[in-house]
Amino acid sequence: MHELSIATAVVEACAERAAGARVLRVRLEIGRLAAVMPDAIRFCFDLCAQDTAVEGAALEILDIPGRAVCASCGEATDLDTPIGRCLCGGALRIVAGEELRVKDMEIA
Repeated sequence: MHELSIATAVVEACAERAAGARVLRVRLEIGRLAAVMPDAIRFCFDLCAQDTAVEGAALEILDIPGRAVCASCGEATDLDTPIGRCLCGGALRIVAGEELRVKDMEIA
């Protein structure tokens, strides 16, 4: 489960950035094409935050839909999986949905 290592990295980054202040809320962007399970991140986040400045912080996960643009015709389309082809047969270039980043955090 790579979500544990992701949650650990998020907690460590937030605790370091907070510089000793208590973290109240963390907003995390997770794209639908990022191969990350939001529920697993929530579970791991609470475990990883124990005994840190992030303990008790609310975790808000922002769901970023998958989106791609056709390299041939320029048509934009929504994606549920990281593979696919345009209706014209052209290759798709993913432009959204692979995100995995801390958008912001609130500290006391």
